[in-house]
Amino acid sequence: MSRPTAAVATAADWPEVVALRTRVFVEEQGVPPEIEQDAADATAVHAVARDGAGRVVATGRLLERGGRAVIGRMAVDAGVRGGGYGAAVLGVLHREARARGLTEVELHAQVSARGFYERAGYTAVGGEYEEAGIVHVTMRRALEQLL
Repeated sequence: MSRPTAAVATAADWPEVVALRTRVFVEEQGVPPEIEQDAADATAVHAVARDGAGRVVATGRLLERGGRAVIGRMAVDAGVRGGGYGAAVLGVLHREARARGLTEVELHAQVSARGFYERAGYTAVGGEYEEAGIVHVTMRRALEQLL
């Protein structure tokens, strides 16, 4: 099996992104549907990874706040977790942040995903807190600049 790849999402990908985020956040994790999408979706850079059948199975978004990259809404279909799809999406978002000249990235990780982000070079900053009824921790990492 080849390693999963990801790409920047296009407007045509949006219905599949919404469907995946709804499955993961609303149906699986109980996030209220009214807070799952927000105004930042319109200006964020979204990335997607597809499975062998061409379905969007992982997604995430990149925002810029105060000169720092902020990654959020990372969602991976339950059936492919651990298969490298989330890492592929994260890689695209890191490249996009570097291309914008950003040198640090922050995210609010669900505690259950902390190990995934630690393997990707993130370090927890501060204590745990609740967001949308789920325990999170803020994590950061430096981004090496593109050559």
